[in-house]
Amino acid sequence: MTTRLLDLASPTAGRRPGITSVCSAHPLVIAAALAQGRDDGTDVLIEATCNQVNQEGGYTGMTPADFRRFVEEIADRVGFDRARLILGGDHLGPNPWKALPAEEALARAGAMVAAYVEAGFTKIHLDTSMGCRGEPEALPDAVTAGRAARLAAISEAAGPEGSEKPVYIIGTEVPIPGGAFEALDHLAVTRPEAALETVAVHRAAFADAGVAGAFERTLGVVVQPGVEFGNENVVVYDRPAAAALSAALDRMPGLVFEAHSTDYQPAEALAALVQDGFAILKVGPGLTFALREALYGLDRIAAVMDGLAEDDTLAAAMERLMVAEPGHWAKYYPGDASAQRIQRHYSYSDRIRYYWPHRAASGAVERLLSRLAGRHIPETLVSQYLGPFYPAVAAGTLAARPDALLRAAVQRALAPYRAACGIGS
Repeated sequence: MTTRLLDLASPTAGRRPGITSVCSAHPLVIAAALAQGRDDGTDVLIEATCNQVNQEGGYTGMTPADFRRFVEEIADRVGFDRARLILGGDHLGPNPWKALPAEEALARAGAMVAAYVEAGFTKIHLDTSMGCRGEPEALPDAVTAGRAARLAAISEAAGPEGSEKPVYIIGTEVPIPGGAFEALDHLAVTRPEAALETVAVHRAAFADAGVAGAFERTLGVVVQPGVEFGNENVVVYDRPAAAALSAALDRMPGLVFEAHSTDYQPAEALAALVQDGFAILKVGPGLTFALREALYGLDRIAAVMDGLAEDDTLAAAMERLMVAEPGHWAKYYPGDASAQRIQRHYSYSDRIRYYWPHRAASGAVERLLSRLAGRHIPETLVSQYLGPFYPAVAAGTLAARPDALLRAAVQRALAPYRAACGIGS
């Protein structure tokens, strides 16, 4: 798997390869992505973040070994070949413990990196750019690189003897995970000189730490190509604005760029990103956003079919839960009560995704799916509430079943990524 990832840095016939990084722990999203990979006969890259999955459980309650088992069980269920599964760890560094003194936070980060590698994750993004207690919010490149090299040394020593060594992603210009808080109209693209300096200082730091070999397996650099999304808008890739950054790859042999926050980019923008060397396209909230749209469409269908009161709907259950437990959204959604209510459900940042594992939410989803299970859903209601899927349902190529419609929703969101990476073309 390491070799297959490193192939991303080897353009063929003038075409640069790309891969989609599915950054989600939602079982329906993962199942849809793996089913698509099964049908396409392609590898599937699924990544977990440091806050989501770590040796202490993260907010999902899963360790890296737990997450691997979780994904592999889904793979077996949908018939996806485990040998084509690539697991990655994203933003691995002190971020979950940055309120602690640096040494303590880095010790925990080291334990996390070791846990990821021991669990068989083969793509490791080392992100040590944030300050810890008493430090500036952002650190100089040299400090960041030194800390990344320290974690790389732990990574290299982890795992069973003879096991496959991971590839690494470095870089400090990381967009805000999950999208920006405010409306955006443009972004500053990473300067080519800054990207080159990042590579140079990391190369030197890895050598100083005695892990120069690990740097030879460094695949990518996280940069800001000028893409992002806020709560209500998306900044679309401006190819001319990123031309100088893209050209800098000619001075970085063996490396590609990794683009974060590519959610909601139009198909032509994603294709341009890959052709410009942003070979790893990370997407997460955009997939759970699509899933939520489909769940809410099914929710309205059930309400019409059974004459449900509004209080009995999935949307009402999610509203009650989010109002009762505002920790995942309150500081991210500005505005008055009406604006916040809309953002709770419909924001591009999709912070509702943090609530789906909650017992109240999962129970509400189970009730909805049970209500519709085995029943005939009129295609006219699909047309009304799940319009994008009406043509396929009417043509008989998509079953009007909840499971099929939910999977189709996620795969529709993945379709422009497949096209950008040359799959199915």
